[in-house]
Amino acid sequence: MAEKFVKVTQVKSELGHVARNRGTIRALGLDRIGDTNLLPDTPAVRGMVRQVSFLVSMEELTGAEATTAAAAVAAKRVQKAKKPAAAKKAKVTK
Repeated sequence: MAEKFVKVTQVKSELGHVARNRGTIRALGLDRIGDTNLLPDTPAVRGMVRQVSFLVSMEELTGAEATTAAAAVAAKRVQKAKKPAAAKKAKVTK
């Protein structure tokens, strides 16, 4: 069975809304109006979208779109895994 994906797009600004809504927008991977993110179609993601439905729009991806989305998400995970861990600066005590 193919994995299902949803395409979430921010259509309104989160400025002026409570911190909980701003945090949900960030958790969906959106930064500004017009940003889009491909996410797996899970109850958790649907709940987050429902919580901020007045700020975002959501499309279900089917067929070839879902296959392309799966490839894009997999490529993003590989790229993220290749990033070296941020080196912490050593504190110098005198």
